Amino acid sequence: MESVTKTKITVEVLINASLKKVWEQFNDPTHIIHWCFASDDWHAPAAENDFREGGKSKTVMAAKDGSFSFDFEWIYTKIEDLAIVEYILEDGREVSVQFEQTVNEVKVTETFDPEQQNSLELQRDGWQAILENFKKYVEQN
Repeated sequence: MESVTKTKITVEVLINASLKKVWEQFNDPTHIIHWCFASDDWHAPAAENDFREGGKSKTVMAAKDGSFSFDFEWIYTKIEDLAIVEYILEDGREVSVQFEQTVNEVKVTETFDPEQQNSLELQRDGWQAILENFKKYVEQN
């Protein structure tokens, strides 16, 4: 059997805010609970973040009607202040998040290894929706 090459997925957003604010609200659990979900019928009732290389973190994602929830857990492998966050999900998939100051905005780019259960399009759309929620949250707070 041939091994399948993993295709990485990339999503990005431009946020009208300072780099410091974007960085803080992306990594602080008191903010994460307000934006880390893909649709209005979901929420993030809890988040823990040991924000250091080797630190383990978790966000609980749950349907608001109580029908389903799961823990999204990871361990940080690289943190460069105001620039890069990299981590490995508990299933071994790698994620890289880059923060780049442009002339008027901050560009946030997430690149991640897909899982094998859902289509690449569904995964891209879900991660993009979460990133759009993040943009909306930062720009309104």
